[in-house]
Amino acid sequence: MQGNKKLIVTLNTLLADELSAINQYVVHAEMCENWGYPQLHKHLSHVAHEEMHHAHWLIQRIIFLDGVPIVSKLNPLQIGKNVTEIIHNDQSDEMEAVHAYNAAIRLAREVGDEATLALLTKILKMEEGHVDWEEQQRDQIQQMGLANYLANQAQAPAV
Repeated sequence: MQGNKKLIVTLNTLLADELSAINQYVVHAEMCENWGYPQLHKHLSHVAHEEMHHAHWLIQRIIFLDGVPIVSKLNPLQIGKNVTEIIHNDQSDEMEAVHAYNAAIRLAREVGDEATLALLTKILKMEEGHVDWEEQQRDQIQQMGLANYLANQAQAPAV
């Protein structure tokens, strides 16, 4: 099915964002594992997998709209040097994603592509969930102090 060209370009931009996010979350997760924070490793790995689903869904939609998914473009990664930077950088990127998905939703609505609108809304809600988690982590660090926060992250995750 021939899709709107501007919307396909937008979907490919979102795809680059998602592919970049996957890499950033994987690196951050492995850094946390190396530092002995299995709670953070588990969560960040889970988010990386969610971002993989987003990329997969975007690729499917681009192909359905007779577009060509561009999987070779990555944005610069913001790799944190410590847990505080990791959370800050990931939150910053997720906020940008929320803005980008809202803009894409407006475009999908404007061109009358309800199925793409539904997909983008689904992903937006997941991205907002990521922002919420990062806000919670920043609040916990502020309220209990970094040392106590990290002590909690060093405990093995519940199975």
